[in-house]
Amino acid sequence: MIRAAMLCFLIASPAAAQEAVARAPGAVLRGLDKVSGAVSDLDMRNGERGGLGRLTITLRECRYPVGDPAGNAYAFLDIVEEGRQDPVFSGWMIASAPALNPLDHARYDVWVLRCKTS
Repeated sequence: MIRAAMLCFLIASPAAAQEAVARAPGAVLRGLDKVSGAVSDLDMRNGERGGLGRLTITLRECRYPVGDPAGNAYAFLDIVEEGRQDPVFSGWMIASAPALNPLDHARYDVWVLRCKTS
């Protein structure tokens, strides 16, 4: 009986953990050059490209929790390094958990601060 209840809980948990989100027109990202210590904020719109040293960052989309635009931010980014054909990062970054899916680069760090709602 207890096993059946635990199994039902585990099966139901992923659906319950999903959060309703809204699409934002852009995002604010922060970049760090680990060598110089320079920090840059990038205010970007969806589809826009920005630069950080040798990196070109493309914001594909930003999403935030419905009814809480100041809450968490989820941004889909493509990051390409000058001189390389394949992206050094392509995927979702989460503002509240930057270590969950980070850019793995020797010189630069990039993370999401928040979505823009206007």
